[in-house]
Amino acid sequence: MADTPDVAREPAAPSTPDKSVKTRADLIALAAQAADATASGQTIPGSIADTAGQRFELRLPFGCRGPAETGSDVAMRWRYDQTTKALRVHVAPVVWTRADILDAAGQTTSEDPVEGFWIPRPWTASEACPATQDNPAPAGTDAVMLPGQTLAIAQFFDGDGARQGQRNGKPYETVVRIEPAEVQAEHGFQIRINGRIANIPGQGPVSCRQPAGAEQRPICVVGVTMDEVAIDNPRTGKILATWNVTTAGAADR
Repeated sequence: MADTPDVAREPAAPSTPDKSVKTRADLIALAAQAADATASGQTIPGSIADTAGQRFELRLPFGCRGPAETGSDVAMRWRYDQTTKALRVHVAPVVWTRADILDAAGQTTSEDPVEGFWIPRPWTASEACPATQDNPAPAGTDAVMLPGQTLAIAQFFDGDGARQGQRNGKPYETVVRIEPAEVQAEHGFQIRINGRIANIPGQGPVSCRQPAGAEQRPICVVGVTMDEVAIDNPRTGKILATWNVTTAGAADR
């Protein structure tokens, strides 16, 4: 049977923010606590374990240097056709092995997949593109490819019965028609991820490691279960597309 095309469903109106939902700033603070404990050889605080099951909403800006070049394979990119007024967005999750994301020493042998996203610039709580674009990288390149990524959210799929929501690296893609005035290159776009903080198998909600030794800033992973992914236009506040991740095997409309 052929795969069902992955089609974004018609976006709904934005909901009122819930202050009990963890934000980017909260996830960064959570990881900072775990990193401090790891670097100092201490036990991860119990307050971190208590966050398992709590809801989160994370917004990640992308395409901040403008539209991608034709033929670009950047994981998170967009292009706009002035003639047809068609905006094309492509966002691919990162696919790791368990050893890649948790244990560089190779002590982990599980082949169960892990999918998620790096959180770029984890030193700021800002969900917007940087105010200044002073990086000499060409337009359309991906900031996520810069060295030194230290914080990610990741969903762990354990065993044959826990594959719901797994995309196997399949990107979130959509084509929408919007007016030229609604596209502003320096604002880029945002991927918005909703779900719950989850325990990493055999661990708590956050895992940190220092594969290069004590002088390296800890690389931390926040375990999550993703429920919904959306593409937002920060220029207008409009939702461009939404996917129900828990039914990733079927098309959303």
